[in-house]
Amino acid sequence: MNVFNGADRVDEIKKAIKGTRVGLASGPAGVTKFLRPTLDVLLEIGHVTALYGPEHGIRGDVTAGDPISEYTDSRTGLPVYSLYGEQYAPDARQLENIDIMVYDMQDIGCRFFTYLSTLKHIMDSCARDGKQVVVLDRVNPIGGVSVEGNLQKEEFLSFVGVAPIPQRHGMTVGELAKLFNAELNIGCSLTVVEVTGWERSVFFDQTDLFWVFPSPNIPTPDTALVYSGTCLFEGTNMSEGRGTTKPFEIIGAPWIDEIEYAKALNSLCLPGVIFRPTVFRPSTSKHEGGVCRGVDLHISDRLLFKPVETGLAMIDIAREEGKDNFKWLEPCRKEERYFIDLLSGSDQLRAGAIGRAELYDIWANETEQFLPVREKYLIY
Repeated sequence: MNVFNGADRVDEIKKAIKGTRVGLASGPAGVTKFLRPTLDVLLEIGHVTALYGPEHGIRGDVTAGDPISEYTDSRTGLPVYSLYGEQYAPDARQLENIDIMVYDMQDIGCRFFTYLSTLKHIMDSCARDGKQVVVLDRVNPIGGVSVEGNLQKEEFLSFVGVAPIPQRHGMTVGELAKLFNAELNIGCSLTVVEVTGWERSVFFDQTDLFWVFPSPNIPTPDTALVYSGTCLFEGTNMSEGRGTTKPFEIIGAPWIDEIEYAKALNSLCLPGVIFRPTVFRPSTSKHEGGVCRGVDLHISDRLLFKPVETGLAMIDIAREEGKDNFKWLEPCRKEERYFIDLLSGSDQLRAGAIGRAELYDIWANETEQFLPVREKYLIY
């Protein structure tokens, strides 16, 4: 399928930024169809005066969770302002030398991927300071049809859940920008440079686009597909596969019996997925250097696969198998709330007062509530 992202539509970009001072918020996947950095395109057609670095940095060289510093880009001499660290939104000083903020980041279709939070904070700041926002839209790599999960509750809003949308939202960043602008009453001056040639039912590997890591631990489109469910393990003491070649596709811990874990999960006959017992040794992150035992997810039918339902089941069985060994990560000093609550959008999962099936039904009802809201902002 011959697809062009917003970054490829140079004539439309020229119309949007003509005669203005431009700031660019982007990451390593901010490239054109033929892998030319969006920054190079903007430098050629406009007056770029500032860069803005999200999580992982403007060039993708920063580890997940590490703060980004303000610095001068050695190649262009432009200031790079941090949008991940001491602050998540650009302040007035950081916006004073631009007229338009161009946003070009590859989302992966999941609520807790922080590039969406960066988008929302950029829009808030630009609305406050009278700056325009231009979103260079990109395809949703896991398709734009399926929607799954609960809505983030207001008391659990955070940088890994910035708006009341489901875990798997089924939208592009351009569509979400329109939704944020209206439903969250941001009201910024917004232009979306649309994707051409893409249909909602199409997954990334069905296009002719090249996959570029949007962050270091999303190496493939398959990783993006499972992430909406298995990222929940970041709120536990189990390894989510960081430090392996299959982050978020391999899940385990030293105290798991990999044979029993896989057997229990396969007995649930979850749609579109098969679990293989595996043993691995993470080179970084949780249980670094130690032996972990767990499962490797294999997607047998991605149209049937439900990442959120799968993630809930994996956690439920891990709690049963692990007993007292299984722990939720305690809140850190900076954040009084449990990380699992921020990821899952409420404290329902951690509290465990509701069975998995009933909890999933509650979440499915919230998905249904979201669908008519979502419909208003779909472009494709």
